Amino acid sequence: MSGSGKLALIAGGGGLPVEIATHLRASGRPYIVIRIENLSDAALEAHPGYMLGLGDFLKLFEILSNEQCKAVCMCGYVQRPDFDAMPRDEMGARVLPTIQSAGRGGDDSLLRQLANVITAQGYVIEGAHEAHPGLLIGSGLQAGPDLSPAAMEDAQKALQVAAAIGQLDIGQAVIVAGGVTLAVEAQEGTQAMLRRIPLLNAALRGTVEARKGVLAKLAKPIQDLRLDMPTIGVATVDDVAEAGLCGIVARSHHLLIVDKPAVFARAAEKGVFIYGHDDT
Repeated sequence: MSGSGKLALIAGGGGLPVEIATHLRASGRPYIVIRIENLSDAALEAHPGYMLGLGDFLKLFEILSNEQCKAVCMCGYVQRPDFDAMPRDEMGARVLPTIQSAGRGGDDSLLRQLANVITAQGYVIEGAHEAHPGLLIGSGLQAGPDLSPAAMEDAQKALQVAAAIGQLDIGQAVIVAGGVTLAVEAQEGTQAMLRRIPLLNAALRGTVEARKGVLAKLAKPIQDLRLDMPTIGVATVDDVAEAGLCGIVARSHHLLIVDKPAVFARAAEKGVFIYGHDDT
């Protein structure tokens, strides 16, 4: 359910913050956008807001107070910075060492500590899916061709394997083809994992002409979905298609799809399904 009260959208890179900001404007909800210096998409300059550096905590909270914001949504990609070299204000000097220390436990720990700093100032953390529920994958077939029985079996196994690696805090994504686990995501990211598939033995994988296998994306149990929910976009569909896979599966209502119309159109064009599974 969408939140209420004025929202501050802290915008990293990519199209997700732009889509959320556009939705907020269209829905009439009061909002501002905090654009991250040298990172946020230039399209966000058309929205009410401010430009800040990653270490400008004092200025951030002054803005949130002056603008009478009630909630904060953090979305978009942010590469882990060089904390030692990062410029910072007085408050940043106090809180960044704790955030940096938490980051040794992984990105999830870092984001949770950053959220703790924000909530300690009295603000509510709102997920991208709460600010814009229309981004969420639905239940069942969303786009592309129907799943064959073999593809459904691969989808179910891929989700099972994804749940297992998530328990171990390894990654979010898995590829299964013909019941065989072809790849699991670690620190390289989904795109790099997908681009390994064409290098595998041809007997194990599909091709563009004869598709085989499924990409599953599933959040790790330790993840706070308000801070980091699995996400796909047009580029994901292209990479899945190039890898010779049949499609993409995720737990229903637990995956963000950036620019759904374009993603669904590309899936139909490439013959790749997108499916929201109700059980994991």
